[in-house]
Amino acid sequence: MTSNPTSANHSTQPKPAITRRALAEVIGGRLFLFTSAIPLMIIIAMVIVLLARTFPILSLKPIGELLLGEVWRPNQGLFGFFPFIMGTLWVTLIAMAMAVPPCLLSAIYLSEYAHPTTRALLKPILDLLASIPSVVYGVWGMITIVPWVQSIIPYAKKWFGLSITNPTGFSVLAGGIVLAVMVAPLIISVSSEVIESIPQGIRLASLAVGATRWQTIRYTVLPKAAAGIFASIVLGFSRAFGETMAVLMVVGNVPIIPKSIFDPAYPLPALIANNYGEMMSIPLYDAALMGASLLLLLVVLGFNIAATLILHNTTTKYTYL
Repeated sequence: MTSNPTSANHSTQPKPAITRRALAEVIGGRLFLFTSAIPLMIIIAMVIVLLARTFPILSLKPIGELLLGEVWRPNQGLFGFFPFIMGTLWVTLIAMAMAVPPCLLSAIYLSEYAHPTTRALLKPILDLLASIPSVVYGVWGMITIVPWVQSIIPYAKKWFGLSITNPTGFSVLAGGIVLAVMVAPLIISVSSEVIESIPQGIRLASLAVGATRWQTIRYTVLPKAAAGIFASIVLGFSRAFGETMAVLMVVGNVPIIPKSIFDPAYPLPALIANNYGEMMSIPLYDAALMGASLLLLLVVLGFNIAATLILHNTTTKYTYL
């Protein structure tokens, strides 16, 4: 039986060496992969470290007692996070209630009605507002918003019969107003980009069958952009939920459960900023503050991941249409 000389020569032929260019591409790809994985590794490391620092209090007290406890007295070993959780929710929800409607109207105007020159002028202003340090917003809130809230408290008592025990103006309402101004640029920018990503052919098809411009926006554009708009609201919520300095300066920082928007509150970020580094000689105090940090990190991380996934699905859905 004769062998095939062609196949024999082919099997013994040496493989070509990897070229310098191909080697550079492989190394570059691995390097980019590593650098892209650094943020993920940092987040995982943060969760692990915070969980380890929180373990002493978790091993002694049930998590339900910590989350639902209403008394915060570290000297007596009582670490109830519920007033701080409720304070955070009150301020954040008030901020979102005030910010979302005007932000959506502004996003619709920028993406559908504004002249290109107007759009080009307003978008950098939004970026500028988003870049202002939070402490500047806090100072503005103390100078402007807190005195205004204090001035309307007598009218709130008279008209609504509210029992307001804190007439100073440092309240949930003041914190909500400051936060609403802070998250507005983010919501407007993301929402307008989502609306602009809807293909122009969808608008033209609606106009071609006799719909007005507003009917096209309301019944055609907005339903298709709804998921992305919701994601922008979630991003704004996570930004407001984790905000520290501006809220700390105007909200009052009293560890009680608010009963009205004129009551003071004590959000979780303010608790950490005000107390970390002090009274560390108290048993479990450090672990309690680390637990508050872990809770805040997980909530904000969860909202950001959800919003990012929704935005990715919304923007890629119409990329190739």
